[in-house]
Amino acid sequence: MRTLIFSTVAPYLTSLMVVFSIFVLLRGHNEPGGGFIGGLIAASAFAIYGIACGVSPVRRALYFHPMGLAGFGLLVGTLAGVLSVFSSVPFMTGLWAYVPLFGDTVALSTVLMFDIGVYFVVVGSITSIALALEERSSD
Repeated sequence: MRTLIFSTVAPYLTSLMVVFSIFVLLRGHNEPGGGFIGGLIAASAFAIYGIACGVSPVRRALYFHPMGLAGFGLLVGTLAGVLSVFSSVPFMTGLWAYVPLFGDTVALSTVLMFDIGVYFVVVGSITSIALALEERSSD
């Protein structure tokens, strides 16, 4: 389905959806949201872009292979759990670090790190599946 209107609107819609997915990712544990649902929104954005413009533009836009993104996310999520072991607390226990940034203090946590890992795993795996299905259907 490559109509002129859909092909014109899809890049803007994709950009908007990716920004919204990052918003949902970052609001994570305090309100509804997090890495999984944020990743699903971003993967849906890339699927829409693939349907409208084809697989090649999506692969160029992602820059990295989708399964590489999933592997990176798995590494980040695992590292978030392992950091707690080095602090003599049980595996996957949340740790916080307070970092001064522009005159304010920002709380960074392994919980956020785990959510970012889940985000990349979901984006990579679902986008890989969607691109494979799109390549197969265009043959």
